[in-house]
Amino acid sequence: MWLLIVTVIVFNAIFLFMPKRLTPIELFSTCMFAMVLQQLVDLAFDLKLDWYGYFAPGVQWAYYIAILGIYPAVNAIFLNYYQFMKSKAQKFWYLVGWCIFAVVYEWLAIKSGYFYYHQWKVWYSAISYPFLYMILLLVLKTVRALVRTSVQTET
Repeated sequence: MWLLIVTVIVFNAIFLFMPKRLTPIELFSTCMFAMVLQQLVDLAFDLKLDWYGYFAPGVQWAYYIAILGIYPAVNAIFLNYYQFMKSKAQKFWYLVGWCIFAVVYEWLAIKSGYFYYHQWKVWYSAISYPFLYMILLLVLKTVRALVRTSVQTET
């Protein structure tokens, strides 16, 4: 549980004090999307299939600390510092770095006891993270396009 509490504090402190490159609507909509996607995936993989979970099988109150305390902050930090104007190589290494961070964090969560595996393997996560991060980037691009469209419609 210590890892969960420390990381909620650290990730949210980073989020609060980082210079924001994203607009409030971009932050809000991408964070909400990340939480909804995470809920849908956990509903299937955790509660339905029992491949992994938080703390113990079934829904735990502390599960919501992870959902509300970690996912929005990590999403915002990842997107805020994404290298939009950099080369493809820099974007690639940024994504690789975040995937490595996510896999190491997941491994630490398992070791600390707030996350567990049944049929899931850490390498499944290593394969999944690049796609999840690319989905977040696609959602941000979609939000930006929708905002541009709505601004053009208003004028």
